[in-house]
Amino acid sequence: MSATLSPSTLLWVPLAPLAGSIIAGFFGKTIGRRGAHTVTILGVLISFIVSAMVLKSVAVDGARFNATIYEWMNLGGLKMEIGFLVDGLTAMMMAVVSFVSLMVHIYTIGYMEEDPGYQRFFSYISLFTFSMLMLVMSNNFLQLFFGWEAVGLVSYLLIGFWYTRPTAIFANMKAFIVNRVGDFGFILGIGLIVANAGTFGYAEAFAKGPELAKLVFPGSEWMLITVICICLFIGAMGKSAQFPLHVWLPDSMEGPTPISALIHAATMVTAGIFMVARMSPLFELSDTALSVVMVIGAITALFMGFDIKRVVAYSTLSQLGYMTVALGASAYSVAVFHLMTHAFFKALLFLAAGSVIIGMHHDQDIRNMGGLRKYMRITWITSLLGSLALIGTPLFAGFYSKDSIIEAVHASHLTGSGFAYFAVAAGVFVTAFYSFRMYFLVFHGKERFGQAHNHHGDSDDEEPASDQHHGLAAGEKPHESPWVVTAPLVLLAVPSVVIGFITIGPLLFTDFFKDSIFVDLEHHPAMEELAKEFHGAAVMAWHGLGSLPFWLALIGVAMAYVFYLVKPEIPAAIKARFGFVYRLLDNKYYMDWINEHIVAPAARGVGQGLWKGGDAGLIDTVVIDGSARAVGVMASVVRLVQTGYLYWYALVMILGVIGLMTWQLWPYMRALKGF
Repeated sequence: MSATLSPSTLLWVPLAPLAGSIIAGFFGKTIGRRGAHTVTILGVLISFIVSAMVLKSVAVDGARFNATIYEWMNLGGLKMEIGFLVDGLTAMMMAVVSFVSLMVHIYTIGYMEEDPGYQRFFSYISLFTFSMLMLVMSNNFLQLFFGWEAVGLVSYLLIGFWYTRPTAIFANMKAFIVNRVGDFGFILGIGLIVANAGTFGYAEAFAKGPELAKLVFPGSEWMLITVICICLFIGAMGKSAQFPLHVWLPDSMEGPTPISALIHAATMVTAGIFMVARMSPLFELSDTALSVVMVIGAITALFMGFDIKRVVAYSTLSQLGYMTVALGASAYSVAVFHLMTHAFFKALLFLAAGSVIIGMHHDQDIRNMGGLRKYMRITWITSLLGSLALIGTPLFAGFYSKDSIIEAVHASHLTGSGFAYFAVAAGVFVTAFYSFRMYFLVFHGKERFGQAHNHHGDSDDEEPASDQHHGLAAGEKPHESPWVVTAPLVLLAVPSVVIGFITIGPLLFTDFFKDSIFVDLEHHPAMEELAKEFHGAAVMAWHGLGSLPFWLALIGVAMAYVFYLVKPEIPAAIKARFGFVYRLLDNKYYMDWINEHIVAPAARGVGQGLWKGGDAGLIDTVVIDGSARAVGVMASVVRLVQTGYLYWYALVMILGVIGLMTWQLWPYMRALKGF
């Protein structure tokens, strides 16, 4: 591929999955199950191959692309168009999204084999891939918003895929509503940019950034650029599940496991991280906005890791918090680096969880598992590799990105950086403890399957939702999943181990992101400090063995081993002694209760007030009905002079003429009287 990318080639990336989605969706019954998964996998495979070629061209040949593909309309100089911007950031995202999506598509063949909505599911996940690719490839805010909303819409369909289940309907509605809250801020931010910069294009808006930084938000003392960046970040808080807009993400596991991997790993939840990184020329102009980003990320990274249910889901929240903290420290390249490594090992962990579910005949209570290591060898080893990457074990992918985030925060001098450093460091211990708690309970210890249990879904442990809950019969043993399930696990395990070692130097300490990400090194020197300390991936791993994060992770793993394999009575004793803390964590800090009993009633009250007072009272009664009544009163008065008699009209005309003449002659009469 030449140094100049072809628009016709780039079009294959989003349109191939879209074509597969349309064919599987509209003609699924005609082409059957095999036809549906063949056409959708082929579409995503084409997208991945082209994306890999583009990434090679961008990284090796320095190729770039920024042009309009289709102009929709031009309103007073404001162009609304579809366009692609392909640089280092976009090329990396294209490759990651298409690869993870391809793995999920292949995995789905085995996981959804018996589901009656087989063709519909493949159509949805291909449409989701198209939406995400349109988002990351956009070169303007209009297309960004289209991809942003399309991802949210398709996630609504996927989370509620099993639409006969009330919990799935509640979960997808919850995700949809919470994301609308974030999207309200997002569209306000875009509106402020368009209103003050006069353009939808990224390049033009970024060029006017210094001018925007001099303006004050009308009616306040806030700088306009700070308001813009905070509004944009509110959108990211919704999509990337940052506190307090994180509540939708754990419930999204009501969808099938492949969706959890697709939403939680490389696509929807990373859209906010990608967007803030793309908007770095604007965020660098506001230290206040960066501090807000850092503190919100720190809260998410620390407190969302403490949940004792749905461990994998809440660890996603924690890792998104790490990425957000890096954004706040102006280490944008480190944030997207962790985005990439996290995509591989988190997708691996979710798909491995699905493999366990298949092997256990859809029993998802980990208190009914234990000892699966000898029955599901591939699932076991890939789960171990994914867990080691997640906790930041030296040489594994997660180590390089997570350790870089911690060091970047330590080098930051922004307000809130001290709390953020504590949060990301403590989060290492929390992640290690709960991740290996789940690992030990599932794959090691006493075999607890094939027995009569009475847990009824109120498990204190991880319990992602599924449409079926069969379980193993008495005496029945688990089994390894078919190759269409285990092959994606192996393919995801490889980058989970090596991708950090291979790419940390090129991504963070070269010019790969030179025209994608802008950092004011004079005021935000975190990346400069990281570059001074970096002496190669191997040296970094060696030094990592003596670092605080490594020892915190090791302590977390050791405690999980002791608590759940050696002395399982310890957690029960802690639960009994610290019942309030347990209930606080078990109820997810009562965030759902607060939303359902305080926020929702308050919003309902405001809505009813606006409806009854504003709509019904003011608009209907005063404006609409009032204007009609005013016209009626005026008509009744005018009707009095409409008698129908000619002499009356003649009298009115004469009086009118006399009145008009008097009005016109009055100044002259006063002048004559004065003379």
